[in-house]
Amino acid sequence: MSQKARPFDLSQCARPNILKLHPYRCARDDYKDDGTNVLLDANENAYGPGLALKGNGTAVNGHTNENTDIDFLGLNRYPDPHQHDLKEKFCRLRNTKVHTDKTLKPDNLFCGVGSDEAIDALLRCFCAPGKDKILTCPPTYGMYAVSADVNDLAIVPVPLNVEDGFSLQPKQICERLSQDPSIKMVYICSPGNPTASLISKDAIQEVLEHPTWNGIVVVDEAYIDFSPDGSSLAEWVLEWPNLVVMQTLSKAFGLAGIRLGVAFSSPEIAALLNNMKAPYNISSPTSAIANAALEEQNLKVMRDNRQKIIMQRERMQLELPKIPGIGRFLGGADSNFLLVEILDQPKDQGGKPHNPTALEVYETMAGKRGVVVRYRGKEMGCAGCLRVTVGTEKEVDRFLQEIKDVLHSIYSRGNSDVQANGQTAQKEANEVIA
Repeated sequence: MSQKARPFDLSQCARPNILKLHPYRCARDDYKDDGTNVLLDANENAYGPGLALKGNGTAVNGHTNENTDIDFLGLNRYPDPHQHDLKEKFCRLRNTKVHTDKTLKPDNLFCGVGSDEAIDALLRCFCAPGKDKILTCPPTYGMYAVSADVNDLAIVPVPLNVEDGFSLQPKQICERLSQDPSIKMVYICSPGNPTASLISKDAIQEVLEHPTWNGIVVVDEAYIDFSPDGSSLAEWVLEWPNLVVMQTLSKAFGLAGIRLGVAFSSPEIAALLNNMKAPYNISSPTSAIANAALEEQNLKVMRDNRQKIIMQRERMQLELPKIPGIGRFLGGADSNFLLVEILDQPKDQGGKPHNPTALEVYETMAGKRGVVVRYRGKEMGCAGCLRVTVGTEKEVDRFLQEIKDVLHSIYSRGNSDVQANGQTAQKEANEVIA
């Protein structure tokens, strides 16, 4: 067929902000799961799903001790569009004031395809493309920026206080909100990613108490179950009409594969989000697994796995500093990962945080040793840093040995060629956090 001139021009047809978009980079973009790698890069739960499983992998039903079956013959029917039972279980999980009238109810909830659906839905609900802005606190989760770019929204950064453990700077945030009424939303990640720091409740309250700003404060609590008891702000939505608290089953519950997240809010905001969503956004298999995960028998499995992760986290905090070339832990330890500095030479020789060395450690471990972590040296305040997910006891054994061996190899030959070995530096400069 002869080629004909056609009027179609993608560069003129697609939205300009989409053409310029830097896409979200997942942990699996660089290193795939081939069944042999130790994956300590995506903050997944290495102990598996928080479900009581039999030896053949089938789930035990919390009510009848029989296998929990997903009715595959029923997949010809659309799933429940409202997920009332699932929302009831999330409320039961987060309610602490059960003997008062002020408790979370299903009309305080939006269920989405991971927290990412809630992030995007909130922007579409409250922000006008090309006009409004959001405020973020870097270093932070990368999807806030990607979703803002998709929706043609400018981003106003107010960095976390690096010198104070990546704490929030509420006074600076409030100043920016007073100066710019086009900022409609503040995204706060607590515990932070990649910082693992729990944000002070007083600092968040200071933002909520802004006397003139008309906007939404979104607190992303993806890792909240690894923090001390009582850390969640979910119940605060009963007092603060402009607060949204996001949570997920991907982390402590070990269910990243089902893609289920929730947003707690006032009934009015939840109603807007539920009105906007696709009619059947939560699939029947996802709903069945999520409902099972929130039964008491399976919550016990989740809590047992969480305790194992906390024990291995404490072990890493104890053992890593003994390895020559490991610097400080930056941020906190309120999550299932740690942010650790890699030095250009051993600490007792005056070593300093060094991006090329950290990048080579990351690439060597992933490409040659089969242990995958995340390089975070390009993020604000994270010079020379790797983010390491806490794995099982055996995975932590291997990680500790491999990073010790890799650092010894680098220091033995000298750092003169480290710069040349940093092959992905430019790519990482544009990477957002997964």
